Amino acid sequence: MPYATHPSTPSSSSVLPGEDTDGSAPADVASPGISVPGNRGIKVVRAITIREKPETLYAFWRNVSNLPRIVNHPVTILPRTALESRWLVSAPAGRKMEWNAIIINDEPGQLIAWRTTADADVANAGSIRFAPAPGDEGTEVTVSLEYNPPAGKLGAAVAKLTRDSAGSQVYDALRRFKALMEAGEIPTTYGQPVGGPQREKAREHRP
Repeated sequence: MPYATHPSTPSSSSVLPGEDTDGSAPADVASPGISVPGNRGIKVVRAITIREKPETLYAFWRNVSNLPRIVNHPVTILPRTALESRWLVSAPAGRKMEWNAIIINDEPGQLIAWRTTADADVANAGSIRFAPAPGDEGTEVTVSLEYNPPAGKLGAAVAKLTRDSAGSQVYDALRRFKALMEAGEIPTTYGQPVGGPQREKAREHRP
């Protein structure tokens, strides 16, 4: 069955601090809860329906050490505190981009929202929302992301690369999340599933 991934508009319950109810920050105000000022960031919203309970999906995502398993891109995520983590992501020309992310809204089983600190190489903020899908068909998972590439030549390269691919990367992460939660394994690019250890790790997060 194809993945049911589609654009979606965040509900008011997933709005980040300082945002309008349509999900955008006021154009003339730098939101105190978001490190991407005004409306200058690149925005991505994607959603997918997963046949699993919201609480189970939330628990997986809340443990940031799990996230490199579903991000199909070289990334290292180092938990620093219960609310803060350090991210190291590969960038063009063999460079690395780094930032600290802080959870600013945490509603167990429903919502996680975050923003980066002021010294981030790539300022970003976002949320992931877990809501019961219609017809008792599992959970609709919605990711809303806004980010602002850095200035300079590297920033221009990042902007060109990510403007086209950010939506695809979020889409791919959600597909991999869906596969791991529903089947206990993530297909490789060649259509073969990842082996037993990953399958067993996924089962550890099930009730």
